[in-house]
Amino acid sequence: MRRYDSYKDSGVAWVGEIPEHWDIHKVKEHFTERKEKVSDKDFPPLSVSKMGVVPQLDDACKTDNGDNRKLVCKGDYVVNSRSDRKGSCGVSSLTGSVSLINIVLCPRNINSLYIHYMFRSNGYIEEFYRNGRGIVADLWTTRYTEMRNIYIPVPPLDEQHNIVEFLDEKTAKIDTYIQEKEKEIRSLEELKQAEIVFAVTHGINPNVPMKDSGVAWIGEIPEHWDIHKVKEHFTERKEKVSDKDFPPLSVSKMGVVPQLDDACKTDNGDNRKLVCKGDYVVNSRSDRKGSCGVSSLTGSVSLINIVLCPRNINSLYIHYMFRSNGYIEEFYRNGRGIVADLWTTRYTEMRNIYIPVPPLDEQQQIVEYIQQKTAQIDKYISDVKRQIDSLKEYRQRLICDAVTGRINVQPKL
Repeated sequence: MRRYDSYKDSGVAWVGEIPEHWDIHKVKEHFTERKEKVSDKDFPPLSVSKMGVVPQLDDACKTDNGDNRKLVCKGDYVVNSRSDRKGSCGVSSLTGSVSLINIVLCPRNINSLYIHYMFRSNGYIEEFYRNGRGIVADLWTTRYTEMRNIYIPVPPLDEQHNIVEFLDEKTAKIDTYIQEKEKEIRSLEELKQAEIVFAVTHGINPNVPMKDSGVAWIGEIPEHWDIHKVKEHFTERKEKVSDKDFPPLSVSKMGVVPQLDDACKTDNGDNRKLVCKGDYVVNSRSDRKGSCGVSSLTGSVSLINIVLCPRNINSLYIHYMFRSNGYIEEFYRNGRGIVADLWTTRYTEMRNIYIPVPPLDEQQQIVEYIQQKTAQIDKYISDVKRQIDSLKEYRQRLICDAVTGRINVQPKL
């Protein structure tokens, strides 16, 4: 990458040296704050995320105070001031309203898209939150009164335009590479699921005679396998306990783990289900598909979960079988609810689902085969994820170098 002919010390730690002809200005020299209060009845609610300023997301934290929001006009620059939303900002292509936690700015004498890149560079993000305040890191907030005095590098307007063109082109290419890698991960995940499904329903011996299981989601199974209802291999544990006596657990796609920080918590900690080490726990909600596992812990879970004590079956075979797509769909097909995301399957419905049951020694062989195959696939997935991380780091470094003048992206004369 080319460098500029001469540099000077910006006098600002996060910026460092800048090209000799660039300026250093405070944010307030290029923005005025928009503080007009409006209602989301008159101005549609917007979300400020890492995607930029978009119509309110389904998972946005909503309040009942829709009459106390900030106006956003098309062309405004909006910044989410919370430290757990780092990099959530952008030029709004919409007129609407945002929650009061956001800073709404009207740009002047500066290219909004240059600012878009500069405000998303790691150096600026850290400086922005360094000027904020709060009690804990995740609730750290920077207000405009603090933001307005932050120094930023300001190239001439024509150079800002060239920086934007350069970054638009380069980041688009990098984003395409990232999307290709993410597609590769999805294909590997599908391959892993296919290996699991085939092993738990067809076994690992391709030469064994097959028979029709009589169950639609299973299809053919080896001739010597059985088909049993879930209730033939599990009893339900329904004992109620308190999370004061039995530590709270979460049931996620990672399995049964100590309660996650982002778990939905209630005040009803005295009305939970006991889980003993070795129990199999299933989250019965359809928006938690595949959230289940053998518990290595004794503790308590919310009442939405089904707690099972296995008998005469290999828990790890069940672990894989209960996470196979075919079984998951059958499980929720037997449930009930008002809308898809709130669909629930209870044990009274689960207990009559048919499952394939190989001999116990063969269940162990299937488990070992799946562990070996999935370990290989997981290694490939980890390698691709590292490549994605490297691309994202390169993307961020390129942005930072361009907006601070460490590289010269101006057209050659």
